[in-house]
Amino acid sequence: MTSSLFQPCTIPGHKLKNRFAMAPMTRARATADGTPTDIMTTYYEQRSEAGLIISEGTNITPQGQGFPNTPGIFRDSHVEGWKKVTDRVHVAGSCFFLQLWHVGRIGHPDSMGPGLQPLAPSAIAFERDVMTATGLKPAPQPRAMEQEEIDATVADYAKAAERALEAGCDGVEIHAANGYLPGQFLHQSSNKRTDKYGGSIENRVRFVTEVAQACADAVGAGKVGIRLTPLSGFNGAFSDDEPALYRHLLQCLANIGLLYVHVVGAEIAGNRTRDAEECTDIPNVAEFTRPLWPNTLIVGGDYTRQKAQAALDETGVDLVAFGRDFIGNPDLVTRLREGHPLTPRTPEAWYGSGAEGYTDFPRFDGEDR
Repeated sequence: MTSSLFQPCTIPGHKLKNRFAMAPMTRARATADGTPTDIMTTYYEQRSEAGLIISEGTNITPQGQGFPNTPGIFRDSHVEGWKKVTDRVHVAGSCFFLQLWHVGRIGHPDSMGPGLQPLAPSAIAFERDVMTATGLKPAPQPRAMEQEEIDATVADYAKAAERALEAGCDGVEIHAANGYLPGQFLHQSSNKRTDKYGGSIENRVRFVTEVAQACADAVGAGKVGIRLTPLSGFNGAFSDDEPALYRHLLQCLANIGLLYVHVVGAEIAGNRTRDAEECTDIPNVAEFTRPLWPNTLIVGGDYTRQKAQAALDETGVDLVAFGRDFIGNPDLVTRLREGHPLTPRTPEAWYGSGAEGYTDFPRFDGEDR
């Protein structure tokens, strides 16, 4: 009997050809002004064996851009560039969601528009270097957001969601994972506010729920998902009350009626899997989330075919997101279904320009090596 991982399925409003999601992954192949390039169209088309493709993080404003050559969705040229992607992906029979990204404090003015600087809930610097067009530089201290800037940013998310649908996307995913702006509001480590956005759990989830509600109002809750990294601590995002924080947040998001929640295992730290010694007593995020979330649940985190099928059968998740193995294996679904070997990961080529390490990976040629 064929594994259910490979069978068509339906999530509300969307028919998918399998239960694979391609996870969002920054690849830095857009133009300097954030316009998607033709090579990006080829890249996503090549990987359209996945039932659902979630785009790389896509900047909602110049203010929210953290890294060079990442795509945007705030200009007409961005919309036109993404239309080329969605047209090709839809012809291949896949569903395409655009991930909406604002980095908050994890950025540098060199990667933003002229005269802009990082904004965050509080004026607490991210204690790591960040990539710029001229190399790694220390992240500067951000400026704490004023109320009008919070309101404007919430509106920017809603406008970005509208533009995504203009570009032919089937929906959007709010990037509230990995310690970027929404996560910075959630966590005590980056949020020291004393107004209605800080302090209590109810206050710290306010920004995320306002963003989710604004996107739902703009395009419909059935076209909005959200990505979370509960219990992770990555990029300095941690709180003493994290389990209670995420329980409350998931209830708020369920009340809005979002289409899906996409959670990533706590053993994942950005683009790498933590070493075994780092993973002692790591909680199972999928098992934590499933009882708390009534709608579609996507899980990600270094999954194999066997681990993915177990998550479907035993935990009751709906889709499984594969990320890094989709980079070198555009035909990942076929390879896993037929038991063919995977192309090894090559992290040194993940970020850059041009086809090398991006669109030059072949499909399996029929010979096991």
